[in-house]
Amino acid sequence: MVELANMPWLSHETAQGYRLVNSKFPPISLFDDVASTDEFELLYALQARTNPRLQNEVGQLEFIPLKDIPFGIVGCSYATAPFTHVNPHGSRFSAGHFGVLYIANTMATAIAEVKYHQQRYWEKVEQLNFERFVLRGVRITFKQAGMQDLTGLPPNHPIYHATDYSSAQALGQRAHEQQHIGFKYHSVRHAHHHCWALFTPKTITACIQSAHYEMIWDGEEITSVNKLSRAV
Repeated sequence: MVELANMPWLSHETAQGYRLVNSKFPPISLFDDVASTDEFELLYALQARTNPRLQNEVGQLEFIPLKDIPFGIVGCSYATAPFTHVNPHGSRFSAGHFGVLYIANTMATAIAEVKYHQQRYWEKVEQLNFERFVLRGVRITFKQAGMQDLTGLPPNHPIYHATDYSSAQALGQRAHEQQHIGFKYHSVRHAHHHCWALFTPKTITACIQSAHYEMIWDGEEITSVNKLSRAV
C-alpha cells in the first residue's frame, strides 16, 4: 500500500497540460458568466426558475464546494465539469463517488489515454460497424503546489495496473478524504509520459480550447485519429 505521507510534494511551479473532451457536450456557460461565488449563487437561483435543463447542464453541485471553483478564469466550465458530472463507472483514482480531472503532459498522451477508453467503450456496442466522434482539445494551466508526485513509483506498481484500478482507487479515496489537491503519475497508455489527477479545480488558472480531433471506429477498433482544426 502506498503511504501518502512518504510521497514527495511537487514544486510551486506552474504546469501546463492537455485534455480531450467530447465535443457534443458544450461548455457550461453559467460557470463562465460570473467571477465570484456570490455572483454564481445569484445567477443560478435566477436561472433555476426559468431553465428546466439547468440541473443537467450544471450537474451535481453537491460534489464540489463552491469555494473550490475557480470563477473568473478562462474556461472555468472545463475545469469544473469533471467534478459536477461524475462518471458513475469510476476512473483510475475514483470508484465513481467523486470527480477527478485528468490532465496529460502532451496532446499525444491525452489522445492515447482517451483512445484506449473509447476503444473499450465501443467494443461493447453490438452491431456498430462505423462511428465517427469528435473531441475538443483543451490546454490547461495550473499550479502544482500541494500536489504529490507518484512518478517515483515504478510503472509495474499496482496503482499502474492496466485494467485493475482497485489499488489506485483506494489511494485516490484516501487522498480525497484527506483533501489532497492531486497527483502526478505515469501515463499507463503512453510510455515515458505522465499525467496529473486533480481532486479539485481550485489550482487551475486557465482552460483554453485547442484543436478538434476525430476518432474513427470501424466496427472492431479505432483505426485513425485526425486533427480537424489548428490549435489556438
